[in-house]
Amino acid sequence: MNSLPDTLLLHCRRLFIRGLTRQVRIGIHDFEHQAPQRIVFDIDLYVPLAASTPLNDRLEEVVDYDFVRGVVSQAIDRGHTGLQETLCDAVMQALLAHPHVVAARVSTRKPDVYDDCEAVGVESFQWKAGQPAEGPAP
Repeated sequence: MNSLPDTLLLHCRRLFIRGLTRQVRIGIHDFEHQAPQRIVFDIDLYVPLAASTPLNDRLEEVVDYDFVRGVVSQAIDRGHTGLQETLCDAVMQALLAHPHVVAARVSTRKPDVYDDCEAVGVESFQWKAGQPAEGPAP
């Protein structure tokens, strides 16, 4: 029996977006309610090869990057969010709602919080409940 990571690597295509940067109203401190902060998103989606291998070289045959960017925009447009964990989870749930996405990794980071580090952030990995942890039988 294959492990979940093996299955994802062997049977899925990984779609990714790196460094998607948005101004976000986020934070629990009083000063964080005054202005938006820069948040950087890194996102991986795992889509079965059967649902992501175009036969006719058409966009409709794959998961579109615009879908991912739209999910992030919708999460931000809901208004002020207190925690990065909450924002990360909202993005994750919307991505997993896509019928072809079987797993996702979402990372958010604030690069402007502290002078002595590159960024502070959170990362989450989830797969859809009910998805098999192994690939098809050989």
